[in-house]
Amino acid sequence: MYCQRIANNLERYHHDFTAFESDYLFQDACCMCVVQIGELVSQLSDEVKRQNPAIPWRVIKDTRNFYVQAYGAIDIPSVWDTLNHDIPALKSACEAILSA
Repeated sequence: MYCQRIANNLERYHHDFTAFESDYLFQDACCMCVVQIGELVSQLSDEVKRQNPAIPWRVIKDTRNFYVQAYGAIDIPSVWDTLNHDIPALKSACEAILSA
């Protein structure tokens, strides 16, 4: 669900990095989704994580923690890369898990 919200936000802003860089509402909306994804990952059972070792569960949780604790020091280009590469990959992996 949060992966899809990120995809919807990217679509709404036409995947425009300049818009992301300058629009704090766009940034906040996407970053909050990343935080929520990390929160949900922390609630997954160890068994689910063990059964799906290709997904970097710890990195996802650590990213959530960094976003929450960064206090304005988030690297916007890195966030953009996460939104455009890591989140779609995570979405596909989660869909595969759910369909199995």
